[in-house]
Amino acid sequence: MVYKQVVRATLFRFGGGDPEVAHERTLGALRRVSSLPPALAALRARYAVQAPRTVFGVRFPNPVGLAAGMDKNGVALPAWPALGFGYVEVGTVTRHAQPGNDRPRLFRLPDSEAIVNRMGFNNEGAQALADRLDRLGGLPVPLGISLGKSKITPVEQAVQDYRHSLRALHRHGDYFAVNISSPNTPGLRSLQDRAALTELLAGLQEENRSLGAVKPLLVKIAPDLTDSAIAELLEVCGEHEVAGVIATNTTLGREGLAAADSAKAAEAGGLSGRPLAARAREVVAFVHAETGGRLPIIGVGGIFGAEDAARMFDAGASLVQLYTGFIYEGPGLVRRITRSLA
Repeated sequence: MVYKQVVRATLFRFGGGDPEVAHERTLGALRRVSSLPPALAALRARYAVQAPRTVFGVRFPNPVGLAAGMDKNGVALPAWPALGFGYVEVGTVTRHAQPGNDRPRLFRLPDSEAIVNRMGFNNEGAQALADRLDRLGGLPVPLGISLGKSKITPVEQAVQDYRHSLRALHRHGDYFAVNISSPNTPGLRSLQDRAALTELLAGLQEENRSLGAVKPLLVKIAPDLTDSAIAELLEVCGEHEVAGVIATNTTLGREGLAAADSAKAAEAGGLSGRPLAARAREVVAFVHAETGGRLPIIGVGGIFGAEDAARMFDAGASLVQLYTGFIYEGPGLVRRITRSLA
């Protein structure tokens, strides 16, 4: 209640209500907290809960992670485990630094508890992230790194683009997410097609093996795919020893939104939050059934409470991630979910 009535209300007013200004100021505050060991210890004592599990060979202190997009450049990494997260996914990062799409590009839909974004993979580039992680020297929880295609790179050259980022960051990641499902980079979703995905995963696994210790590769899929398209994608994943699937990314659909949010819902971009929950669970359940439960799944989309997380686990997820739910509910959400699991 304190978060919703005081902290969230204040954040939502920053920059005249511009969500990206609030996001930047929050990251700035967490970056400062990350350099203060007593503050981190106090947060850890309040929020961190152990509910360990091992998935695709990686041990997680608890199965609740921070989704990619919240801390793209890894500027506040020590703060997230202190807030209770059992793992953190940074990015999506691209080979080339890029500013992303023009502002405004992030929109809150408060009556629907949703967000529309068309950020466009704004980030400082793979090498800048690698340099930051070199200085950091490690985290107490696993680190996932989400890889995407640079906007300036033609789709036909995507494989080399992804391989370059994997090579730059390989030593730092405990797993890597191959983001081929964001709706905000032109042509990116075409990489979910069989031929393109086959070429991409073959190239990434070749790069992975050449770098020594083979790291788990996961594929992040769109909720807008048909069941037959997901089944085909899973076949390709199986052929190339993909370690897991992240289900799902944001949707281009606009179902289940409150009438009061109709103006912002008309903005171009991917929708995340509570309206995505049912479809995300459907995709998780389909992947689980299609693979006989053999392929680990990270479930993400519309998780706003312990019951939502429980439904995602029941659908077949091994781990879950938070993004929009964390924005609306605050760090207490992480603690509620992990306590229910513990």
